[in-house]
Amino acid sequence: MTNTSTLTREDARNAAREVRKRRLQAFIFVVPLLVFILFAFVAPITTMLYRSIHNPTVAELVPESLTMLEDWAGDSLPDDAVLTQFAIDMKRMANNRTSGQLADEINRVLPGMSSVIKSTARGLRRADDADLTANGHVLLLDANKRWSEPAVWRAIKAAGPIYSTSYYLTAVDLERGADGSIQRRDVQIYKQLYTKTLKMALTITVLTMLLGYPLAFYMAQASDSTANFLMVFVLLPFWTSLLVRTTAWIALLQTGGVVNSSLIWAGIINEPIELLYNEFSTILAMTHILLPFMVLPLYAVMRGIDGSYLRAAISMGSSPLAAWYRIYLPMSLPGLSAGALLVFIISIGYYITPALVGGTDGQMISNIIAFHMQVSNNWELAAALGSLLLILILVLYWLFDRYVGTDNLKLG
Repeated sequence: MTNTSTLTREDARNAAREVRKRRLQAFIFVVPLLVFILFAFVAPITTMLYRSIHNPTVAELVPESLTMLEDWAGDSLPDDAVLTQFAIDMKRMANNRTSGQLADEINRVLPGMSSVIKSTARGLRRADDADLTANGHVLLLDANKRWSEPAVWRAIKAAGPIYSTSYYLTAVDLERGADGSIQRRDVQIYKQLYTKTLKMALTITVLTMLLGYPLAFYMAQASDSTANFLMVFVLLPFWTSLLVRTTAWIALLQTGGVVNSSLIWAGIINEPIELLYNEFSTILAMTHILLPFMVLPLYAVMRGIDGSYLRAAISMGSSPLAAWYRIYLPMSLPGLSAGALLVFIISIGYYITPALVGGTDGQMISNIIAFHMQVSNNWELAAALGSLLLILILVLYWLFDRYVGTDNLKLG
């Protein structure tokens, strides 16, 4: 009895040791994937979220001036001591060639201040240190009359915090007023861009559904040789560069392109139509590029649907259209929903095609994010816009999974 009990405990330890060994082996195989996800997804997204609220530039350039502005009410000109300290900071930044950084940051809060700060820094650079310490406020006010406006100092104070949600307010066309309350910005830009991006992404998704569903249905019902032949044409766009495909649409749609030339030759139109650099060209080109992402999930699901269901329904008196609607369509909804989700998520963040064929009217929110990163160097606003886009996609995905996901699909 004792020997049996000892063997049982030994077997249990061996089994537990074997389980741990297998788990360790499985973990070792998963480690490269975890590292890839960490560096390719988690780290960039975390950096973007952090950058959207973190901007220490002004606090690092004029720390003493910001400290002195903390107790300032904001309804009148700051004390002479504040102006003097800021004049001293301006000379230091002029010598260090960092006044341009301050000009860029303040100009984002109060447009028109970039030239004021740069010209003032150049003027104060030649000022004597003793004279600057004694009469810095006079020299600053003489440099430019805008330094006598309280709005300028409110802008400097507003740009001072290291951590701020002001870029998120800007991303939804809001701002803080002089009393700290949130109000609408005079120029509404970003909400319209988000709305247009959603509308265009939804339009592209619907078009790919209308074009991709009949094609996938025909391929699923055709013979293997025909289906394989058509699959070559579905996969053909993946064999060419995205840039080449987009450039081809420019050649087709431009004023002297193939489409306009053919329409004029056929006598349908008398002068070229503006088909390029607008929403139409963006939607058309992106529908062509993203169509395979709709066809492939649909075809994968439809190939697994037994055609005898349709034949049985028709043999029992149902019309082909009714049989398709009540039997085939519900069974193909998982592929349709997967393709729609894939196309929508890709199109809502697309950049290259709208940038090349969209022009001003056909640009999406991704193009504005790229503009702030590459041209205006406003990385914080770009990060805030990207973060809101990420949140929007996650919310839409949650709603899709909650109400349209495969768990909610019912046959018949």
